[in-house]
Amino acid sequence: MNEKIKVIGAGLAGCEAAWQIANLGYEVLLYEMKPTHKTPAHKSDLFAELVCSNSLKASRVDSAAGLLKEEMRRLGSLCLEAAATCSVAAGGALAVEREVFSSYITEKIKSHEKITVITERVDELDFDGVTVVATGPLTDEILAGKITELCGEEGLSFYDAAAPIVTRESVDFSKAFFASRYDKGEDDYINCPFNKEEYELFHKELINAESAPLKEFDKPLTVYEGCMPIEVLAKRGEDSIRFGPLKPVGLKDPRTGHRPWAVVQLRRENAKGTLFNIVGFQTNLKFPEQKRVFSLIPGLENCDIVRFGVMHRNTFINSPKQLNANLSHKKNEKIFFAGQISGVEGYMESAASGIVAGINAVKLIKGEEPLILPEFTMIGALLSYITDETVEKFQPMGANFGILPPLGDHIRDKRERYGALAQRSIDWFKNKGD
Repeated sequence: MNEKIKVIGAGLAGCEAAWQIANLGYEVLLYEMKPTHKTPAHKSDLFAELVCSNSLKASRVDSAAGLLKEEMRRLGSLCLEAAATCSVAAGGALAVEREVFSSYITEKIKSHEKITVITERVDELDFDGVTVVATGPLTDEILAGKITELCGEEGLSFYDAAAPIVTRESVDFSKAFFASRYDKGEDDYINCPFNKEEYELFHKELINAESAPLKEFDKPLTVYEGCMPIEVLAKRGEDSIRFGPLKPVGLKDPRTGHRPWAVVQLRRENAKGTLFNIVGFQTNLKFPEQKRVFSLIPGLENCDIVRFGVMHRNTFINSPKQLNANLSHKKNEKIFFAGQISGVEGYMESAASGIVAGINAVKLIKGEEPLILPEFTMIGALLSYITDETVEKFQPMGANFGILPPLGDHIRDKRERYGALAQRSIDWFKNKGD
């Protein structure tokens, strides 16, 4: 076991890959360019930084996100081990206090006897041994050029955006109220209700607000639907956000006893509940415009925005044409890709791909058959999708039940059907003894 494996990037995917490799007994050289070099989206020097939301999505095993996390637990996920130490109330979702989450992972990685952390920017793909590339959606320009050379085609890009964070004490609770939709959870969300007139004014100002200018390299080619800036979505029609992130279903305004015309929800950002992020409000508006327009939300008239929303470029390779099923590159099978650069979308999806890439990097060295999870598991279906050569006009994919093969018997009730799909995966893991 003298061969060392190189992992580039200490985000969620890179940390999971390094953790798996080290726990399988192999030496890891983990390269991370922070703190000497940072992307515009990074604020912390810690590993596994959560740049956008602090939510890791639904916890229920009969949800796509919940099933994904259950499979990751069974594979020994470091990220879920960390999340268990710093979760914050978020209804049915798993949300974490982001600095504690990243600190836990950073300490675990740095203290592992098999992992050597090298603070250095990587500009070449010239390592003689096995390499896992987990450089994330904002891969440095020089290395991105080398990856483009490897792939033999122009890189693809889409755009991600982070929502603003406000202080709880600046929320006006004579208008806003705590509740979860359909009374599920422990009233974990702050809800800011609109009447029709308030909503129409807000929508008008939102679609006419001034966006921040993009640099030449940031001019959009494609905007990923899951991270659509709120102002872009609003321009699709007056009711587009009212039937999207501002949907009022399952909520009742205690002042009126009726369902509001629209609702903005705020989700707890830290364990103390002093900070909340505005759910679904990824934005590229200029900072003064964010303050002006978002202050039109009932209850946020005097909101203290401690972190404004930002927009940044995400890059990913055309994985169906570039990657094998084990996440190795078709032109050089010693190079593996993991995380958002591989075409998965989402925190946990990125981490899951890192787990699989790390395991398969070791299996390649040992001459063993790769870990290819069945397509009826969420991780297996996700990685099968991003490496499926028949996929046309490839776009990043997150966990969802639509990518799983159907059950033998159709179950009409959606909740029951999702539960059966989840159980099929869990039964496989149990039978494998993982």
